Amino acid sequence: MPFDITITNIIDVMLVAFLLYQLYRLIRGTAAFSIFLGIFLIYLAWLAAKALKMALIAALLGQIMGVGVIALIIVFQQELRRFLLVLGNRYIKTRFSLRKIFSSKKENVEALRTVEEIVKACKSMSMQKIGALIVIGRKKSLDIFSEDGEILNARVSAELLETIFFKNTPLHDGAMLIEGDIILAARCRAPFTEQTSIPAKLGMRHRAAIGISEHSDAIAIAVSEEKGHITAAFEGNYAYNISPEELRNILLSGKL
Repeated sequence: MPFDITITNIIDVMLVAFLLYQLYRLIRGTAAFSIFLGIFLIYLAWLAAKALKMALIAALLGQIMGVGVIALIIVFQQELRRFLLVLGNRYIKTRFSLRKIFSSKKENVEALRTVEEIVKACKSMSMQKIGALIVIGRKKSLDIFSEDGEILNARVSAELLETIFFKNTPLHDGAMLIEGDIILAARCRAPFTEQTSIPAKLGMRHRAAIGISEHSDAIAIAVSEEKGHITAAFEGNYAYNISPEELRNILLSGKL
């Protein structure tokens, strides 16, 4: 009997492939990837046992797969949260994106000014070895990360950034969120990355920068308090110990 391929079949395969790819992007390099691989192998063994009509082993594996959904929710709760954030935030826009070609010349000038102010502040804090974590929103809103922080809604300036991150100030710890040319909030909690391949030399700010870049499409900047190194993170990847010029290029191009 010939197998008829319909448009619905093609859409079905494409949706499954998309979901699996997004899941892979979220858990690659983490301990959860090994767990997912183990569960996937059990599922393949269950299918093979059913195909070979091995009733006992198929029944045993079937019981395991029966509670698999609950186990997946428990084991992958952080990854599921990240996945839902990726889907939900896709349609939430910030005031403007730094890499967008603006229809308004005024907005374009303001975006370039914002980039220069951020680079200037990071260069100064790097030289003084002042720790900082700056998260710059692009297309997706950062509101969800501002819930436990201090709302500022202040215009971006190098002086204000340096003041906020100056040692022993009340807002020194945590992440600063920037959307467009506005500092949305400071002292915000950022999720840490679960990647196991991160070198030990990268401290908690760097891990938070990578983590929040995994949860959003933001570019996160970490300035080391120990060595003054500048690190930029985007989509779970990072560039370590970059120069202010390299940081400027990253912010303007929107990629590492």
